[in-house]
Amino acid sequence: MKIDARNLTCPKPVILTLEALPKLAQGEVLEVVINDTVALGNLTRLADEKNCELTTTKDGEDTVMTFTPHEAVAASASAATEASFFCNIPDRSATVVAVDAEFMGRGDDELGHILMKGLIYALAHQESVPETMLFYNGGAHLTCEGSESLEDIKELESRGTKILTCGTCLDFYGIKDKLAVGEVTNLYAIAEIISKQPGVMVL
Repeated sequence: MKIDARNLTCPKPVILTLEALPKLAQGEVLEVVINDTVALGNLTRLADEKNCELTTTKDGEDTVMTFTPHEAVAASASAATEASFFCNIPDRSATVVAVDAEFMGRGDDELGHILMKGLIYALAHQESVPETMLFYNGGAHLTCEGSESLEDIKELESRGTKILTCGTCLDFYGIKDKLAVGEVTNLYAIAEIISKQPGVMVL
């Protein structure tokens, strides 16, 4: 089995490895290709903890890490949670980010769409991620299948951000069955989160 984890920042390479190791058949090895030195150290610790023989080879700018388990690896209840044991994941900020549209700002919607996609990407890859992100009205589309920001929102969730989408909005747009990340919430919960959090960023 082979995982291409190039250009992925931790904890993503660790999560992918934790998910793949339990799926290996007896005698099978797992190759993880990375190009990040932080991931190299974290995956080395993972191999030791999971009782895997590890060999690393360079392939140009890439590093190929080959995991050979000495015994079957038990599946993790939550790979994202267990990854924090191997990664120095920065603490979440206390920020609540509220997203009420698929685009950012007023003016040209095409430009606003580009800006929103770029900002969510930036939030997912900054040192400290938001504590909670609320998606409502048109913003509900961003957490559903087909969203260009879906992978970045999943990255935020894997780093500890709580992703909540308004159920009334999902029902209104008829997309509740397409929700692909996070949980469904309601206006009472949203009101409680906002009232208890002094710092709310509305996009």
